[in-house]
Amino acid sequence: MTESILNALVHLFAIIESAKEDTEIVDSGELVIRPYLRKNLNNETLTTEYIKLFYDYLNFYKSQPATTNDDGLTIDSTSILQIAKICNQLNKELLRSERLIVFMQLMELIGADQKVTPKEEEFAALVALNFNLDQDDVTNLKNFILRLDTIELDKKRILVIDNKQTEWPEEMSRIIRKNKKQKPSRHLYVENLFGRILILYLKSVETFVFRYDGPLNLFLEGAKIIPKRPYILKPGSIIKGPSITSIYESDITKQFIHEQANTRVVLTGENVQYTFKNSSNGLKSFSFSEDSGRLIGIMGGSGTGKSTLINILNGKIPPDKGSIHINGFSLEQASIAGVIGYVPQDDLLFEELTVYQNLYFNAKTCFSNFSEHFIEKTIRKVMENLDLEEIKDLKVGDPLNKTISGGQRKRLNIALELMREPSILFVDEPTSGLSSRDSEKMMLLLKDLARKGKLVMAIIHQPSSEIFKLFDKLWILDEGGFPIYDGNPIDAVVYFKTMNTQVNAAESECPRCGNVIPEQILQIIEAREIDDRGTSTRKRRVSPLTWYEKYKENILPRLLKLKYEPVLPPTNFRIPGTWEQFKIFSKRNLLSKIANRQYVFINLLEAPVLAFILGYFSKYAPEGVYAFSENINLPVYLFMAIVVALFMGLTVSAQEIYKDRQILERESFLNLSRFSYINSKVSFLFMLSAVQTLAFVLVGNGILEIHGMTFYYWLVLFTASCFANMVGLNISSALNSVINIYILIPFILVPQLLLGGAMIKFDELHHSLSNQKYVPVVGDLMASRWAYEALAVAQFRYNDYEKHFFNVNREISANSVYRSYMIPEVQSINNQLLNDSVSWKTSDRELTVLSNEVRRLNEVFGFKAFPYIDQLNPAYYNRRVASLLTGYLKDARQFFADRYLRAQERRDSVYSVLLKRIGKTAFLTLEKKYHNEFLANLLMNRSQFDMVYRGKDQLIQKKDPIFMQPYSRIGRAHFYSPFKLIGDIRISTFVYNVIFIWMMTIVLYLILLDNTIKKIIRFFESPKGDEQNPTIWAKMLDTLANIPRAYLKTLQIRKSKTAYR
Repeated sequence: MTESILNALVHLFAIIESAKEDTEIVDSGELVIRPYLRKNLNNETLTTEYIKLFYDYLNFYKSQPATTNDDGLTIDSTSILQIAKICNQLNKELLRSERLIVFMQLMELIGADQKVTPKEEEFAALVALNFNLDQDDVTNLKNFILRLDTIELDKKRILVIDNKQTEWPEEMSRIIRKNKKQKPSRHLYVENLFGRILILYLKSVETFVFRYDGPLNLFLEGAKIIPKRPYILKPGSIIKGPSITSIYESDITKQFIHEQANTRVVLTGENVQYTFKNSSNGLKSFSFSEDSGRLIGIMGGSGTGKSTLINILNGKIPPDKGSIHINGFSLEQASIAGVIGYVPQDDLLFEELTVYQNLYFNAKTCFSNFSEHFIEKTIRKVMENLDLEEIKDLKVGDPLNKTISGGQRKRLNIALELMREPSILFVDEPTSGLSSRDSEKMMLLLKDLARKGKLVMAIIHQPSSEIFKLFDKLWILDEGGFPIYDGNPIDAVVYFKTMNTQVNAAESECPRCGNVIPEQILQIIEAREIDDRGTSTRKRRVSPLTWYEKYKENILPRLLKLKYEPVLPPTNFRIPGTWEQFKIFSKRNLLSKIANRQYVFINLLEAPVLAFILGYFSKYAPEGVYAFSENINLPVYLFMAIVVALFMGLTVSAQEIYKDRQILERESFLNLSRFSYINSKVSFLFMLSAVQTLAFVLVGNGILEIHGMTFYYWLVLFTASCFANMVGLNISSALNSVINIYILIPFILVPQLLLGGAMIKFDELHHSLSNQKYVPVVGDLMASRWAYEALAVAQFRYNDYEKHFFNVNREISANSVYRSYMIPEVQSINNQLLNDSVSWKTSDRELTVLSNEVRRLNEVFGFKAFPYIDQLNPAYYNRRVASLLTGYLKDARQFFADRYLRAQERRDSVYSVLLKRIGKTAFLTLEKKYHNEFLANLLMNRSQFDMVYRGKDQLIQKKDPIFMQPYSRIGRAHFYSPFKLIGDIRISTFVYNVIFIWMMTIVLYLILLDNTIKKIIRFFESPKGDEQNPTIWAKMLDTLANIPRAYLKTLQIRKSKTAYR
């Protein structure tokens, strides 16, 4: 309190005191002013100085002649102006509650002589008017202090505490009053309390004033209570006496709270237990019963299970044994109904959004039945209550790059939960990282919530005396999860001192200042034994089990199981439907991204910059004049374009879910749809990928002068990028740190590079992986292989030059290969067998090749069937069959030669028509502009020396893979195949590959919905003792089997919630 404020207060007291008719009867300065100053200054010298100042002012005003105003008031105009001036000065410094305290002191000053003059009443009214005090509170406070009876007091705001039994038990009395719709007559019975304690509730400031009329020696905060004098009952205060049970401020508060609350909430737990796997830690058997209007603190050393207890209570962790109910309903039912709120220690904020936007989107997900106007009104109310109005337009920022303070961040986190008004609020370490002042503000906020009828439970570390006193109840856990205390915080000091047989066990507070030292509780609990050398050992003096036994013996039997009405409190909490949630999540995600300018700048420039770098460096022009047809780097550009698409898609999505992990946890706690959340992320990333890949194609293709292929390039790169998006989202959802995510990215990209088909030929891989006939399975698992093949085949096949000749060129190639390579190879095998008759019986492999190739001539190309096909085996093969086969193959070769000539004629015809239509110069320009010779060399395998590979059961063509028909009819094919076969259906490679990548993307999407990868990781991270449990493997297989049902499951959850409501 500043010097100017003290001067003003003493000045005001002197003016009021000067209004007394006779100051010789009672010395108010000593009776009222000195105790007030001593309490606020805690310095006797200063107190004496200000008492002297008070008497100086008093003597001055007493010496002034009395005057009367024209309007009949007994106060002169000078005094009116002085009081107004002093009150205005005090108004700038004093809170409303502090003004009421000053007014109470003035009333005590006026009533010190037990006589109230009209002038004193006018002074009191003038001060109340200038202080802007609530008129009802002023009237009640005046009557409370100046009259000893309760006739003039508002019965709704009075509580009488005495030793008189009520006619009915409290529970029955409440029911009777409720049925009769009468206003409650509050009464609290305390055995052996002679006289009575009268409590006045000042509603405007939610403060209690009391006085005691009786003969007992009662104490408040270690100081003796003077009968008939008013006292402020601070949060956490205890009225004690030698022969009465302690009267707690929380018990008094409850008398008023339960009348205000619509529905009383009782949280009950019976023998709740939880044990971590392969560990004795967790939570030992714990029973409790707590109701509305309490602020409960949970204390204990590090690793004692406080967070585990909170997570059990909020339903995040199911207990191994026991049950928890809220008014008889399960935690799941209560959570769906919006009864439970949870504020974790970490932020639940969108750092890129403003304070208002965080609250707005939270409101949209909680109040589906509210209009925009009502949501706006709700947000304004919460911001006003939590003092967030001034920062509503500030971006939240991250903890290291702050734009709002730590205390404001905590209040904003609490605001997110309070907006939907849960009846029970769990808060994990609300004061961590805050200054002592912000910590006290935060706890006062939680205390205020409790006074409004909420049940608030908070984990607390090293609380100050003021914070410690705010708790209505304290739970203490010891190592191993043993509950060792459940009761009033102040009594905890006495309890542990008594259990530890300390000398001053009954002393809970400092007798001089009234402060409590909470640290001494943990010091007693965790005290270590001292060895012979006088050093502390690791062994505890009292083990956790011993404290637990004392708890079961001394505390547990006294705990009462509260009664409740089996109904949940009404709430406005209504989550939107799946589609509405998707729109909310999408808008929130988009705004958070736009607000991050670096994110926008990098992601919009990344693609064109990389395209420029790639296009510029791969624009091969040996003589200074660039020609697309002569660019030897085109295949490299195609493959690197795929790599860039995968890289961009992976990096942009790798943190998307991980950075929202805390928010996701909260939204799952609110039963919001994971399906909607995932779809909002997927849709945004797909749109971003579409923009990025289009920018890449426009820039890169423009530099390399790739014409007429924009759609093909964009679709393939977009498809590959979307696949990478899904991979990134899966690892973002599954892994538990950013480091792990970015360590994993090379393990994903390197196989895509190695097995994409461009760097290493598939038939040149390690023999255990390679396959001469098809792309090996390990290659088929790579999205880069499908994308690169689709892009290369599309560039070769669908450009404006080749599209005129592709079909006829394919026919020419097929006939040429069989005429020049395949049939001669078959003839070679047949001649080899004919010249070596001894090996017929052991030449099963060669004969199998002969049989399959001869059969293929008929089935694939329509050449006449060989009548002795069944004799091409070791049992029947002979010289006659070999001679007949020689003639047959000669006819077949002529067959393909004739087909080849006819195909050449058709090609010449196409060439002539095209030449006639556009001219020779334009034709040459067309070829140079659209046809790349080096890509053609690659796809026609012109560098291959062996045109035919002799496999185990057939000959495999190596020449012209781009023109070659696949061997498989189930979709598998060689690399650069022009189309894929599904039965007799031909699907172009471009279409097939794009569809295949999207199928892989959909599988990843279903895995993401079910969070399968995270479940598998959790399974393998479980203790080794579980590996021998066969049911674990069954559970994992069941998880994998449930992937296709993930979408349906998400929709069913929403349906069940609606049905419950």
